[in-house]
Amino acid sequence: MRLPALPLLLALACLAGPAWAQSDKGSVYRWVDEHGVVHYGDTIPPQYARDSREILNSQGVEVGHVDAAKTPAQLAAEARAREQRVHQQQHDYFLLSTYTSVKDIEALRDERLSQIAAQQTAAQQYVQSLQSRLESLQSRAQQFKPYSSQPNAPRMPDDLAQELVQTLSEVRLQDQAIQARNQQEAQVRAQFQSDIERFQQLKSAPP
Repeated sequence: MRLPALPLLLALACLAGPAWAQSDKGSVYRWVDEHGVVHYGDTIPPQYARDSREILNSQGVEVGHVDAAKTPAQLAAEARAREQRVHQQQHDYFLLSTYTSVKDIEALRDERLSQIAAQQTAAQQYVQSLQSRLESLQSRAQQFKPYSSQPNAPRMPDDLAQELVQTLSEVRLQDQAIQARNQQEAQVRAQFQSDIERFQQLKSAPP
């Protein structure tokens, strides 16, 4: 049963006693509709069942509050926030259980950066050898069509054309790999710097 809005409810209360006491459960709900009108009742209409509302006792005093049902987007955001908190807690535990000082973190950082630098050096040397090989193949290709200007130049052998394509493709792949390792180096530096700052925060915080 829905009861009238507050002004009419108070008028009726003067004649019939407290309207709050009409609910079998001894409490009344108060909610606001889509027009901003306040309603009272011992049950909530279905269309407002997911909205926020207050619970009043038999004296009309608010004794509880029911929040509005959360939207799927809100539930998903809360789930992501919980996941992030769990991940942060796990990472904090890892930092405190793995390292005893900032120097330990810096040592591991330098080791990782040294490994990346060694890979970069090897890749750059390989690219240099590929470039020399490519220049040699291109020089040979000048004797054949379509690169030769001689009208009677023979057609380029298939094996030479295939080797040219493969070498050029390998140079491009290695260049991409070098760029990727440059990004990896920047990410490693940023991650370890973040770990150092977080470790310092955890160590300085009260137990």
